[in-house]
Amino acid sequence: MSPVPSSTPPTGYRAVFAVREFRAVFAAHLLSLLGVVVSELALTVLVYDLTGSPLLSALTFALGLLPYVIGGTLLAGVADRYPARRVLVVCDLICAACVAVMLVPATPVAGLLSLRCLVAAVAPVFTGTRMAALTDILGDGDLYVLGRSLLRIVSQSAMLIGFGLGGALLTVLSPRGAITVTVVTFLCSAAFLRFGTRDRPARAGSGSATLLRESLSGARLVLGNRRVRALLLLLWLPAMFVVAPEALAAPYVAEIGAGPAALGLLLCAMAVGHVGAELFVGSVLRPRTRTRIVLPVAAVGLLPLVVYVVRPGLPLALAALALAGMGAAYVIGLDQWFVDAVPPELRGRAMTLLTAGLMTVQGLGMALAGLAAEFFPVHHVVAACGIIGTVVSLLVVAEVRRTAPGQMSDTERRDGADRHMTSG
Repeated sequence: MSPVPSSTPPTGYRAVFAVREFRAVFAAHLLSLLGVVVSELALTVLVYDLTGSPLLSALTFALGLLPYVIGGTLLAGVADRYPARRVLVVCDLICAACVAVMLVPATPVAGLLSLRCLVAAVAPVFTGTRMAALTDILGDGDLYVLGRSLLRIVSQSAMLIGFGLGGALLTVLSPRGAITVTVVTFLCSAAFLRFGTRDRPARAGSGSATLLRESLSGARLVLGNRRVRALLLLLWLPAMFVVAPEALAAPYVAEIGAGPAALGLLLCAMAVGHVGAELFVGSVLRPRTRTRIVLPVAAVGLLPLVVYVVRPGLPLALAALALAGMGAAYVIGLDQWFVDAVPPELRGRAMTLLTAGLMTVQGLGMALAGLAAEFFPVHHVVAACGIIGTVVSLLVVAEVRRTAPGQMSDTERRDGADRHMTSG
């Protein structure tokens, strides 16, 4: 009689969801992200209702990006100095308190915008700490890579769902009523993290250095390592150029004479391509294959934007944007390289810096694309971003290749090791 076969352990994304702590992190991420998207939309409407100023209304979105570089640089030390669960829960509670104050009718517009800045400054600390905590929960191998992939998929999807949900809520609730939803989501996120994850010690002792000094020192150590710096640039710079068609979607719709529905499709196309490619690469490709495609895909990922040079109609533009979104699939393999290159005691600060830099360069890319569109046709600006971005990506890919293990000189490897030793 043949033995009964044992049940096959889960693989791929199912293996990630099999980890109880990750399920708590996933639920917290989904709730807080939906809440943030809804609050951004509701706050924009609220500020416009109070002031009648399109500029101040638009600033509520801009202020969601600009403080990232401040919080990510000056507060990065928090991610390694204190236990991760405590940092995550406190960040959620601070954000819930800030949003709760927004609900007070007496809060002036300047106060609303200041509170928006504070929430944005806390965001990179929260995200960097959570990214580093995933290596504790899932290890620093393939499970971590797939866990990061799932959180990115949620982020892309939540942007689409959240704006739709926010619009629906504003049809039945006042702007402050819709913002109330965000307080609840932040509190629920804090509860999931507090009771669904283990309390682990901090990665690095507080020592005698101040938090500011420790944060700046961590940034110097991270950016001073040639390999880590090259990987950060490969994460940042393509993202700076790929945002151009989204930033210029409204004027492009006007340029080709399309209707309002076209604007929504253009804003969704890249996210759809990104989610589809991420699911395919994470589900179908083996870890080794994911790392093999990193540099080729990163090198050509922006080329679809060059089709804008012929001022394409809606179908061709949607296809180009979906392909550009699919180009982001190289990040899955790059995540593994990054976590391998950063020593454990620096991971919180490195990932906080990664998050801050990513949001900052995307905001800068949007601003520069908008500025260029003041002087040149929109379709030429987007095509130029595809061309210039590809050249920049090729240069960074070459640097990443040069810093690969086994490619650097003995002196460079020794310098990197010395930097790691001084971070303890």
